[in-house]
Amino acid sequence: MQKIIEFLDANPVFQLATVEGDQPRVRPFGFHIVDGGKLYFFTGVGKKVYNQLVANPKFEISVSNDTGQWLRLSGKAVFHTTPELLEKSFAKAPMLKDIYGNPESGPKPAMFYVEKGEAVLADMTGKSETFTL
Repeated sequence: MQKIIEFLDANPVFQLATVEGDQPRVRPFGFHIVDGGKLYFFTGVGKKVYNQLVANPKFEISVSNDTGQWLRLSGKAVFHTTPELLEKSFAKAPMLKDIYGNPESGPKPAMFYVEKGEAVLADMTGKSETFTL
């Protein structure tokens, strides 16, 4: 998983795809964190992406760099939000605390990790590596 994290760290904005009914939905995401050997992403309860993942937890992300490499990662979203994960997330991305730091009066945070994940790191020459998460 280390190669996957290094690629995400070097290319922090990625596209996350879900489905809504029979329509694919894609949006930019820019946050990930690793905790307990699991790769986590962050969103908010009530957002469309949250509702789509609750209805169908299958998702995929895609990200590329400026040298022609890309990463495609798919899996199942498992929601798991703890105070400890939130604090680690707020430390990594303080703007998240500005938005989600007071769930009693503001938006409620939701974190999910990748279950049954598969990632492919590839390049324009056709070389690729596949990883299981």
